[in-house]
Amino acid sequence: MSARNTSLELLTCPEMARADALTIAAGTPGARLMENAGAAVAAEAAHLVPRKSRIVVLCGPGNNGGDGFVAARLLAARGYGVSLALLGAREALRGDAAGAAAAFAGPAVPLGQADIEDADLVVDALLGAGLARDLDGLARETVTRLNDWSRRTGRPVLAVDVASGVDGSSGQIRGVAVKASRTITFFRRKPGHLLLPGRLACGETIVADIGIGEEVLDEIAPKAFANGPALWGARIPFPTVAGHKYSRGHALALSGGLAHTGAARLAARGALRAGAGLVTVATPREALAVHAAALTAVMTQVCDGPDELAEILADARKNAVVAGPGLGLGAPTRALVLAALAASGEKRALVLDADALSSFSGEAQALAGAIRASGAPVALTPHEGEYARLFERAGETRGRGRWLEAGVAPQALDAALEGLRGGKLARARAAAALTGALVVLKGPDTVVAAPDGRAAIDEIGPPWLATAGSGDVLAGMIAGLLAAAMPLFEAAAAAVWMHGAAARQFGPGLISEDLPEALPAVLRALAASFAPHV
Repeated sequence: MSARNTSLELLTCPEMARADALTIAAGTPGARLMENAGAAVAAEAAHLVPRKSRIVVLCGPGNNGGDGFVAARLLAARGYGVSLALLGAREALRGDAAGAAAAFAGPAVPLGQADIEDADLVVDALLGAGLARDLDGLARETVTRLNDWSRRTGRPVLAVDVASGVDGSSGQIRGVAVKASRTITFFRRKPGHLLLPGRLACGETIVADIGIGEEVLDEIAPKAFANGPALWGARIPFPTVAGHKYSRGHALALSGGLAHTGAARLAARGALRAGAGLVTVATPREALAVHAAALTAVMTQVCDGPDELAEILADARKNAVVAGPGLGLGAPTRALVLAALAASGEKRALVLDADALSSFSGEAQALAGAIRASGAPVALTPHEGEYARLFERAGETRGRGRWLEAGVAPQALDAALEGLRGGKLARARAAAALTGALVVLKGPDTVVAAPDGRAAIDEIGPPWLATAGSGDVLAGMIAGLLAAAMPLFEAAAAAVWMHGAAARQFGPGLISEDLPEALPAVLRALAASFAPHV
């Protein structure tokens, strides 16, 4: 049975191997799992092309190839014209893959002799998700030829588990990868099915039930999830009949100078729409008139520098701060961020975005030390450029000592620094582990990563979110949910998902000002599921 991605959990390649092993240890033979996987591949292939079509199955030397042998046998039995090509020698196959090959009565030509030109469908069962090195030699040549064929003919490629060449745990491309029309995977998706560029190589990914029980998840305890309402919907702080605006929290958005006021207003509007009961823009005196003329439901308060910010934050009712959008680069912004952290604790949350991050370029240790000293729940929301600037020189010899001074545990430091050089999920987790903050690493596959290793990967953000100011709105939305007392990880994941859903709700032509106005429709739909009596 196949499904269109209804499960939250994402399993890395080692975790998926563990799921297989636990199932086999509980009494289900590996050969049965392979038979079920191959049957799912055959069923999906039959959906893609009509009976009597010619199907070429490309098999590798491992269990992925074993799935391909099973699919080839079942498709031939259904009346399809099946040709099978194998990377390596048939007699070299081992274990369940050897058994699957023995059950296939047809020939297995060498991979280099695969005749795909007049195929109606090619099944890519070459290499599995746990690929450890870049493709080379005949495998690389075959992938290149297959992609050229698919591009020229427009005929489909069905990948087994992942598109060959995609690292299932990271989504990275190992030199070159098959560009599949569709991918069928088993039990649960992997991070590489959602992360770019792997997501693009895999095409639409569907999940097949092959007999692995849900109970294995208790043993594996995965920490990566597909971002969606099932992950956080029950924690959304919808208003209650007995509530009032003060019980929904008060968010503070810090503004830059006269020429850079729009970004703070976008953040403030996002915070108000997302759920904060009150929102104030803390503005330099020179920009007060501009904000006062442009704002209605959002209040203003004068703030010229860290001392005045500390006075404002002496009011504990202001329980969430968003700093960075349009704030300006350099020492004044660093001072404001440090003042906000120093004036906060576990009951005030901070969202640091844009200029608040870039003002600490190459000084991530200093920011991390201030975050850890504050004890506050903090979210950092960089895009890739801001991330690179913040963590440049982070792994230098001098930098290691400064991380220890910032409070990073020695036993965790090496792994975190190594993670900074990995794929997007690894980099987001590494940044969270190093800074002690939740990290929202933005993009079309935004990753939300907590210091405890939990991560949510987004897959719904449409391309028209790539417009000036959309990140400012997102930062404000996170702050608004935090002001309303939603937990940090859930607030960030929810804001990312709602941000994308609002953009989809509006559609092409979106500009950042449209995002807060599209949120009510998104919230209404969520309330119908998670707060039906509101």
